Amino acid sequence: MTRKLDNKVALVSGSGRGIGREIALKLAAEGARVVINDLDAAPAQQTVADIIAAGGQAVACVGSVTEAGFAERFVATAIDTYGGLDIIVNNAGYTWDNVVQKMTDEQWEAMLAVHLTAPFRILRAASGFIRDAAKREAEAGKPVHRKVVNISSTSGVYGNAGQANYAAAKAGINGLTKAMAKEWGRYKVNVNSVAFGLIMTRLTEVDASADAKIDIAGQQIKVGVRPDILKNAEATIPLGRGGTPEEAAGAVYLFCIPESDYVSGQVLVCGGGKP
Repeated sequence: MTRKLDNKVALVSGSGRGIGREIALKLAAEGARVVINDLDAAPAQQTVADIIAAGGQAVACVGSVTEAGFAERFVATAIDTYGGLDIIVNNAGYTWDNVVQKMTDEQWEAMLAVHLTAPFRILRAASGFIRDAAKREAEAGKPVHRKVVNISSTSGVYGNAGQANYAAAKAGINGLTKAMAKEWGRYKVNVNSVAFGLIMTRLTEVDASADAKIDIAGQQIKVGVRPDILKNAEATIPLGRGGTPEEAAGAVYLFCIPESDYVSGQVLVCGGGKP
């Protein structure tokens, strides 16, 4: 049986855990060969192992998307391992919240770096291959549609108190999406973004009162949502609940398949009906 993404090669940043992992599993299940990325080797290798165990193909590229030279290494892993590049999903990221009067320059710049500068660098690193491949395919009379899906947030569409840094970065990725859709249309590249609302991951399901933290490059970042706040947030969602990582992955998948070949420059809100 032919799958929708057979023989496609995909990059998925931040795919060792959470939503990124589910995106990678979904793409692999439909036939894509996937380059997995995470800050830490263990979760990246676990996702690779799970894809291979299910009959798919995957390889890991471990490291921070904000590191100098990472973008080139990420793209090269796809080309050197699988001989091409068809799908780029810029998913890696985290939140580091504060009200504006208490927000440090470090907090502000960290969000711009991971959510906006890193995707820009990855797309720039892929541009040479994409341009040359599109030219060859056009000359052969066999044009190929490639896909870029940038991960945004409802914070970047509507704003959110306490997230000036994150909201600005996610609004920026929507701007980058629209610009790249215009630049790369001539190369048959569809560029879209998915703006997630409340998705239930390990970061949102943790009780914030437990003082849970994650380590990002030696910086301890507080994570989690208080149960009462989470309950109130879910009550405002028309579908009555937060989304699952699998459902989030499904929204990204829609932009990766041939049925979306004439959709570009769009921001799809995946938020259970909440505007």
